Amino acid sequence: MPRRGMGRVGVALLLAIAVDAMATRRAEAAGDEARRAVEVRGIYGGVPREILDRGRSPSDYGINAVWIGSGGLNRDAVAELKRQGAKVFAEFNTMHEASYLKDHPDAAPVGADGKPCPPPDGWQGVCPTHPGYRAARMAEFRRVLRDFDVDGIWLDYHHAHASWEQAEPALPDTCFCARCLARFAREAGVDLADRPAPEAARLLLGPLKARWVGWRCGVFTDWVREFRAIRDEVRPGALLGTFHCPWSEDDRGGALRAKLAIDLKAQAEYVDVFSPMPYHARFGHAADPDWIGRQVTWLGRHLGVRGVPGERIRIWPIVQLSDWGEPVPAGQVPDVIARGARPPATGLTAFAWGPLSKDWDKVERMGRAYRSLRP
Repeated sequence: MPRRGMGRVGVALLLAIAVDAMATRRAEAAGDEARRAVEVRGIYGGVPREILDRGRSPSDYGINAVWIGSGGLNRDAVAELKRQGAKVFAEFNTMHEASYLKDHPDAAPVGADGKPCPPPDGWQGVCPTHPGYRAARMAEFRRVLRDFDVDGIWLDYHHAHASWEQAEPALPDTCFCARCLARFAREAGVDLADRPAPEAARLLLGPLKARWVGWRCGVFTDWVREFRAIRDEVRPGALLGTFHCPWSEDDRGGALRAKLAIDLKAQAEYVDVFSPMPYHARFGHAADPDWIGRQVTWLGRHLGVRGVPGERIRIWPIVQLSDWGEPVPAGQVPDVIARGARPPATGLTAFAWGPLSKDWDKVERMGRAYRSLRP
């Protein structure tokens, strides 16, 4: 072979070796990242009786935290889980307590047509400025913290009237009731001149949209401020967390703020732990679990959270392991957990125990993945 040709072969061989070495280092780094210790490894959806009935403990599956809906809490269950070494966190429904509307129809969100907005896909929200509803939810929040020895309480459904937990969300514009319009006009210094709701809505969704969106976000953030004040008073050692939409502020035309009224940076003044809900299969990313990591990475950048010791704010995503609409294959469980556990996350929890407990192969795979994340 001519010497020049041998030189080209040598260069190609060296390049191939270098590329292979880089790929190996990336794989090793990914493996190290997946194996790094994370603070919290949880399950959402109640007491894992199926584990206890097998004579095992949550820690046998790497689980050290359990989220339970506030309506399902009882002292014996909380005490039992704590004896097993697990932290217990309550989940608290803030804005979707639909039963309130039965006796208080004036609390129904009003659409841009001036009429009560139908529940999108069955998800019934409540007007965020209804004083009676707010007082009722604050009283219930206080009761939960007073009556149960929980390690934290997570806000859930804390967003405007909408159905976003699906691949194609339904995001109506609300609330244009007389109460909301009067309060916006007063607090934003805008003269709506007693315009009827449809006419006012055209202004608020048009030339006044930025002010309207900012005001709505402020209303929802003020709820979080009051929740924090109650937590500080009643159970100051408990964490205040929030389960929230995993979109970035650019996704879906800025719908996180403009439609759902979620201002994450503003809420960060009061929240200890953000738990985005990147349900990859449910939200149209069944074949792309990397989407989980991308959304969590965005959240960290947005809030300035790196996932290092000493930070006040923490990120613990809730990831989808159970089937909901699109199935999550058992073989995908380790990847989903690994992506949810990457920095800036310092903990994570799995959605949702009820259906998961009926697929023990997934439970075992979750357990192996969680055990690998223990310190």
